[in-house]
Amino acid sequence: MQGQMMTLPLTLASLLEHAERYHGDTEIVSCTLEGPVHRYTYADAHRRARQAASALTRLGARPGSRVGTLAWNGFRHFELYYAISGTGAITHTVNPRLFPEQISWIIGDAADEVVCFDLSFASLVETIAKDCPSVKHWVAMTDRAHMPALQIANLLCYEELLAAESEHFSWPRLDEQSAATLCYTSGTTGNPKGVLYSHRATLLHTLSSSLPDALALSGRDVLAPVVPMFHVNAWGLPYSAPLVGAKLVFPGANLDGESIFKLFEREGVTFSAGVPTVWLSLQQYMRQHCVRLPALQRMVVGGAACPPALMRSFEQEFGIRLQHAWGMTELSPTGTVNTLKASQLPLDEEARFAIGVKQGRPPFGVELKTVDDEGNELPRDGKTAGALMVRGHWVIERYFGLEKSPLVDGWFPTGDVATLDADGFMQITDRAKDVIKSGGEWISSIDLENIAMSHPAVAEAAALGIAHPKWDERPLLVVALKPGQAVSRDEVLAHYPGKVARFCIPDDVVFIEALPHTATGKVSKVLLREHLRDYRWPAPQRPEVAS
Repeated sequence: MQGQMMTLPLTLASLLEHAERYHGDTEIVSCTLEGPVHRYTYADAHRRARQAASALTRLGARPGSRVGTLAWNGFRHFELYYAISGTGAITHTVNPRLFPEQISWIIGDAADEVVCFDLSFASLVETIAKDCPSVKHWVAMTDRAHMPALQIANLLCYEELLAAESEHFSWPRLDEQSAATLCYTSGTTGNPKGVLYSHRATLLHTLSSSLPDALALSGRDVLAPVVPMFHVNAWGLPYSAPLVGAKLVFPGANLDGESIFKLFEREGVTFSAGVPTVWLSLQQYMRQHCVRLPALQRMVVGGAACPPALMRSFEQEFGIRLQHAWGMTELSPTGTVNTLKASQLPLDEEARFAIGVKQGRPPFGVELKTVDDEGNELPRDGKTAGALMVRGHWVIERYFGLEKSPLVDGWFPTGDVATLDADGFMQITDRAKDVIKSGGEWISSIDLENIAMSHPAVAEAAALGIAHPKWDERPLLVVALKPGQAVSRDEVLAHYPGKVARFCIPDDVVFIEALPHTATGKVSKVLLREHLRDYRWPAPQRPEVAS
């Protein structure tokens, strides 16, 4: 016997419909590339999204066709999130920080027929247009007064397209399993791979990730997604905000500490999300100018492991909780969020902090396990590290355009090495490709990096496993110092005893001006290894250490 309840499809356009109906006067604020701050409401956004949907339909967008975006976080990009997917077409967010050759390859692989772009990417579009034969229309996301003069065919103006359309567009009834959005992995090895999200998976992700034990969002929040909308759909925040009716604040292209601070201060931002490098820049600005953000309560940090020193600084100096989360493009992206359980609240400050530096525990809809090299599940003791596996309602089943599934017995192998404890808290100890194997023992590069970045002179650090004639590999520490700071190799290494086992202490330190980063803001160890390809261990080496 089946239940006798209504069945309505879980589709993304329903989120914006809900926001207009119940939060129609709530603001959406955007820093624009044209200069002025743009303000309107959810009701305005829904009206313009319907106009954009009509325009895209007129341009030939149809169910299943791909519409690309090359854009920062702003009101027009927000409209397109709903306009494209709401028609049944697929919103394909393209990362403009990739190399032009990668971007044109991704657009070609997705077979985008329309690409909408921000003004700051006009020259990029002119460079790649000839290599994107699938694109029938390039749409500049601006008004006629700011249209760029580009030597490309089929160039259209976004605001003119909308002005020609009626707002009386009815969202079609879509199958909730139909594709809604498409994001590509960063492609650190080989070509990037596409992850095709369904309406159902994305809406379930939105519901679960907004819960109190996850991101804890509500209509009382002022939400600022600093993570770009071309990074896994800004971690789902453009969907979560209309779900709960939160005021949305889009930072545009300026993500430096000063710009973020002034925006947060002016708009009374209470919640934000971004990668560690962004929060490091904000911390440095706030320290330098002795300023605070009294409205800001929490910032989620993900995309890379956050140094515990940075988390402690925000909490103790500024009263802001930096909340760890973990996910992947293949997970839509939320896999875990760090929220303490009731039983952990009475613990002392240090014990709570020790839990807080972990990546967190999964919300409903995600399951985790760790396995050994033979695929056997490992104990959840918080100590035994193994390969992290995941499955759930918004986890990839196969990559776009590829027949072979990456799943192993129904679980997705993340490529991370992690521990799980009895309370479900997960802690990443390394990427499988980055773990340092020395004398038969595993050394966590993340642990070494966190210790280095707790040194007051160190801005960023990366630990690499470098081939060693006796120990297979030994850790080399690569360090970028804070401006105006000076510290020696021995002073950095003296920061380690008592914090890790002796055999884990790096054998050498290399200082460089700045660490290279990937297009998603992570330290690029691929580029570091290339930079250090001629490195040789100093002679004589320090006394050998055994495990």
